[in-house]
Amino acid sequence: MNIERIVPNLSTSDLRRTVDEHVRTLGLQVVMDHGWIVTLADSEGHQLSIVSADATAPENPDVSVFVDDVNDAYDRAVAAGVEIIYPLTAEN
Repeated sequence: MNIERIVPNLSTSDLRRTVDEHVRTLGLQVVMDHGWIVTLADSEGHQLSIVSADATAPENPDVSVFVDDVNDAYDRAVAAGVEIIYPLTAEN
């Protein structure tokens, strides 16, 4: 398994204000907006996600890790005793 990228997820109580602050101060652009999580990026591909509240989980994620083999990553997490909040899903 190879890690392709790691994106930190910052929790906030005011999503729109926090997104606006990062856009204005860092020059980042919104590349994904699901209403509760917004991902920002620059032209070099550096990314940061800002999270208000994940309504389907007991807590917000701290990090998103993109790997080339999600099944291997899942198996490693289970073997390590990591609590799995969501089942594996494919995103296109």
